[in-house]
Amino acid sequence: MLKRRAGGVLLHLTSLPSRYGAGNFGPQAYAFADFLKQAGANYWQILPLNYTTDGTGNSPYNSFSAFAGNPLLISPEMLYKNGLLRKSEMEPPSSFPEESAQFVQAMRFKSQILDIAFERFSKKGMDTAFETFKLDHQSWLDDFAFFVVYKKTQSQNPWSQWPVAIRERRQAALDEFRKSCHEAIEREKFIQYIFLTQYMALKHYCNKNGVLLFGDLPIYVTYDSADVWSHPNLFKLRRDKKPQFIAGVPPDYFSKTGQLWGNPVYDWYANACTGYRWWMDRLGHNLKLFDLLRIDHFRAFEAYWQVPYGQKTAIGGAWVEGPGKWFFEALFRQIPQAPLVVEDLGFITPGVRELIRMYDFPCMNVLQFAFDGDPRNTHLPHNHIRNSIAYTGTHDNMTTTGWYKDEIDAATRKRLTDYLGKKLSAQTVAWEMIRLAMASNAHLCIVPMQDILKLGSSARMNNPATSKGNWSWRMRPNALKASTARRLRHLMELYGRC
Repeated sequence: MLKRRAGGVLLHLTSLPSRYGAGNFGPQAYAFADFLKQAGANYWQILPLNYTTDGTGNSPYNSFSAFAGNPLLISPEMLYKNGLLRKSEMEPPSSFPEESAQFVQAMRFKSQILDIAFERFSKKGMDTAFETFKLDHQSWLDDFAFFVVYKKTQSQNPWSQWPVAIRERRQAALDEFRKSCHEAIEREKFIQYIFLTQYMALKHYCNKNGVLLFGDLPIYVTYDSADVWSHPNLFKLRRDKKPQFIAGVPPDYFSKTGQLWGNPVYDWYANACTGYRWWMDRLGHNLKLFDLLRIDHFRAFEAYWQVPYGQKTAIGGAWVEGPGKWFFEALFRQIPQAPLVVEDLGFITPGVRELIRMYDFPCMNVLQFAFDGDPRNTHLPHNHIRNSIAYTGTHDNMTTTGWYKDEIDAATRKRLTDYLGKKLSAQTVAWEMIRLAMASNAHLCIVPMQDILKLGSSARMNNPATSKGNWSWRMRPNALKASTARRLRHLMELYGRC
């Protein structure tokens, strides 16, 4: 599916600079697109755009909705430009730190200005574009907006603790609440409309300048989400609607006790009986947002690790057969040539490899996993296949500088030095690894922005072994330098990637 050599940069939108506590779709996003064009980069890879909350550690992989966008990404500057805010209203109440995202405070301010924008928008009367948006996204938007508003009336308690009539989705109770809280529900729909409008404007700008957007699809959804509440039959739940099993992975590189994610697992038989309708809607929605889409934890389509609900670690789980080729046959009948990439890291079986081979999915190579001393290691550049992506590291890895300084031992450093044929230091290793990834046989090379900036361990985006202290790294406002773009472009041109 990756037909020619190309290169790109991984930087999530919340990691962009801004005056508002977290990055957004505003001027700095457009400035970063300009930087990518100057650097000869063809792809901008981002993390999921889903609605995040403080209760789930602000992880973009744990959301109220598999469809709804994160209001935190809405740009006040763009609201002002569209006449929905006055200049004085877009001023933050205080200055935010530049080096880390302040999710709670940023969301509090964003909510206030969205109230103002919605009130001003509503006074204009019926808006044809908004009405069309509501119709086009009705399959998920109605339930999501209801879910968010009703959750506020329940002190943010999970839906399993709601009054039985709403928990069980009895129509009369739903209709009564929709009628009594119509304006609040419309506000949530308006926020999603603004989110999509601003995002698509940014995507158009990127595409016009030769930059494709590379998105990420978490395989699982959060239990306390509009999706599980509105489609409980698609998940393995008990009669009381609590999870029967939860998702995770067995002990691995990141954790000796495995990872316990807490998401409910799918009832794949029930999904198959619907023709995988919810999944097809979800994939179709994301493929309108992105030019290329990565499926996170792809191996769960072949077999997934389920752990009985209530377990403290993932050790006591078991592998269960996934939907395999039946799912992808249904997908490609409905969305031919869907531009998908698979995350195939961790414990990968021959069955997973066969599923990847069957559909010729591009897979991933991570240089930080390459230097274990085995010359057959698939992550080593000389073993990369063309239909794959070479990374120095991903959002789950330590930055390359931090990896070299703090994670690897002397023997690994020597193997890396021998492979490169030159001495390394903490100051030089990031760009030497970037060069190695660029030279790879893989058709696509993606480099995290932290490695381009040679940042250390404090700039790590996510540590899968812990649920705290993640996702908050931000790029400094003065980080995008012309000299850096020229250096990156030199390697893109040298290795035929632009």
